[in-house]
Amino acid sequence: MPEERPTMPPVRLRTDAELARDALAAPLLARAVRLARWAEPGKPVASGGVLPESELRAAIELLGLSGDEDGPEHTAQAWQLAVDTGLVEIDESEEASGAAAAAGSDGEGDGDGKGDGDGADGAAPLGDEFSALAISGEELRLITEGGPRDILDIWLDGFETVLADAAAPDLGDIAAQISEGGELDLDAIDWNPEEEAEFLDGVLGNLYLLTALDEEAAAASVPLPALAASMIVPEDMDEPTDDILEEVSEAMVRLDDQFRLLAPTGLIDYQPVDEALIQEVDGEGRIQEPETAEELEDEDVSRYGMVRLTPLGIYAVRARMIEAGIDAPAVGDLADKGADILLDALPGHPEPAAQAEAEQWLARRTPEEAARELLAAARGDDEGAPLRRLTCQQTLSLVGTEAEPALREVLDDRHLGGLARVWLAEHGVAGVPEPPEAMVFWLTVDTLAAQLATEGDSAELRDLVRGLVDQSGSFFDSAWRVDHPATAEVLEAMGRLHPDKQAAKEARKAAFKARSRA
Repeated sequence: MPEERPTMPPVRLRTDAELARDALAAPLLARAVRLARWAEPGKPVASGGVLPESELRAAIELLGLSGDEDGPEHTAQAWQLAVDTGLVEIDESEEASGAAAAAGSDGEGDGDGKGDGDGADGAAPLGDEFSALAISGEELRLITEGGPRDILDIWLDGFETVLADAAAPDLGDIAAQISEGGELDLDAIDWNPEEEAEFLDGVLGNLYLLTALDEEAAAASVPLPALAASMIVPEDMDEPTDDILEEVSEAMVRLDDQFRLLAPTGLIDYQPVDEALIQEVDGEGRIQEPETAEELEDEDVSRYGMVRLTPLGIYAVRARMIEAGIDAPAVGDLADKGADILLDALPGHPEPAAQAEAEQWLARRTPEEAARELLAAARGDDEGAPLRRLTCQQTLSLVGTEAEPALREVLDDRHLGGLARVWLAEHGVAGVPEPPEAMVFWLTVDTLAAQLATEGDSAELRDLVRGLVDQSGSFFDSAWRVDHPATAEVLEAMGRLHPDKQAAKEARKAAFKARSRA
């Protein structure tokens, strides 16, 4: 049999138009677009599209980063993104090379065409010739003339290149090895490309899962120590060892560097680690830990870094998961599916997502049509039927009184008559016949079976069981006779859950009778 695909909880996505606006507003892409327009007439560049120093200075000024000490780095990153995404194309043909060389020697660029050093960050080194011409690419036209999906595709391409850079080793370590005349040894710089990419994907996956499971909690940022610990500390470890804590500290430093690189893409909102907390130990960065528990309580946790996925980030991580073969649904995916698929899926959704999914499904149908479809899908004596009926009842609670005819049609139905009466009573409908006693007990067993399927032996179910027995002292005398496939199972659960020993004993005896009757 084929392996079952991993499944994530559904997330709510913004519309493509909203996400496209977010993408265009992200600092890195916004700068890349400005540089692509700047290059539209043609800019002489070095081999591979690297900006000569004169052009880099002009680009820094264009982006308004002249007073920023990181201006050259930010500009070089934006230019590289423009090249990587096709916003800028590099023409290295013989004709283009000649035009670039002429422009460089004549000083036709925005600078003087001459280098004055070893090359600023992201610039071609001194002496590198103008050997290519940078021009605006086809993707620049899509930015202004294409639709939201075109913009998101360009943004995703750029995000992938930055993500790959974030998982790459420290360039300083590589340069040190090469300058020493040795060959590049990945083991010596403690970097495994597959492990590093997998670790970063896992971190982003944890942030995504938090968002999917609890939208309110996800609106707040996650402390970086907690995020790093979620990747390193084993689940069955009560107290982390010193070695594990050291790994967490190292991971925090690494994630701090990676998140600083990813934040300008618009993927995350990130408050970096306070640099005063980072200390060097044996040539490696470490996060300074509070010495006492009191100091930890007094410490502002935000100093250790805070991060959350943006709506654009949720969209991007979901796209990567789908590409990796993970089932990552979005709210609204079930809107055009049948009621049977809806009722099977909703119990696995977090509550806000389940309601939003149900509302979108109902919006595609009239109330009466929706009610008939839901009720038909809720029938059955199979093991999953009680939970389908409970989910049907919860979904029908969102439907107005226009659905009344569909509910009246099933009043005499063994499976649906009880929940139909509940719905009609909750909506204040007059003229609803009283249910026969057998239907009341059947609905009670059905509801308890559904609760067992979703919650197990929960405290809420324990209270429900106690309330039912307290209301009717002879409950078990009648309950064992109920013609429901789950009667014995429900009575056994009541025996486990009821706090009164005598009542629990009666429940077990009733369960035995139910099994004997079957």
